[in-house]
Amino acid sequence: MLDGEFRGQVDRATAPVGRQLARLGITPDVLTGAGIVAAIGAGLALAFGARWVGLALALVGFLGDLLDGPVAKASGAASRRGAFFDSVSDRVSDAAVLGGLGVGLVLVEHQPGLGVAAFGAALAASLISYQRAKAESLGFQAKGGVFERAERSVVLLLGIAVWALLPIAVWVLLLGSTWTAAQRFVRIWRSASGQPDRLRAHERLVALRRENRRRRARLRTRLSGLLGSREVTTARRRRRRDAR
Repeated sequence: MLDGEFRGQVDRATAPVGRQLARLGITPDVLTGAGIVAAIGAGLALAFGARWVGLALALVGFLGDLLDGPVAKASGAASRRGAFFDSVSDRVSDAAVLGGLGVGLVLVEHQPGLGVAAFGAALAASLISYQRAKAESLGFQAKGGVFERAERSVVLLLGIAVWALLPIAVWVLLLGSTWTAAQRFVRIWRSASGQPDRLRAHERLVALRRENRRRRARLRTRLSGLLGSREVTTARRRRRRDAR
């Protein structure tokens, strides 16, 4: 929700920073990679109960994810490969931080129920991402929802920073992510259910195109054979005339 509402403002605010980083020779892949490393470090720190170290590293990971896009635009390095890398890094970062937090809550804070809720939030977040990827591969739009990655990041960082609010933050993450996953499922289900004829027509069209390609290939093979036999016949006739 925040991503859709404030994307324009965020892009305008981060564009100058992206241009400056691009001038310094920093590439978007470096920022994305640094974000992954920082997120994994944050997860490890939270798992061992080092809350402030985990918060600092989580903030570094968040900034890396926030700035890699502006740097890619400023340097002209935006590509499908970079978008794929960024998407994978988001999933790894979410799993690392929430997973590490869950381990710390169970083993260090001795709050197994809250730890399980953190693991559940990580699972729901990964489901949201999978739904979008699968839906877009099938030709459907699956963006949106009340609790996307921007909301998850803000709530998670706030919960780590203000430890007394952490239980509330974890349950908000779990319930909000689950609700968003349900929203997307319903939206995609309705879109897909309303287009069965279109999907079947698309499948028939693909099959027809494949058959046409096979027929053209067979026709080219036959023509090549006919032309080759004619050339052989012509060559024989020429040899006979020369022999006479």
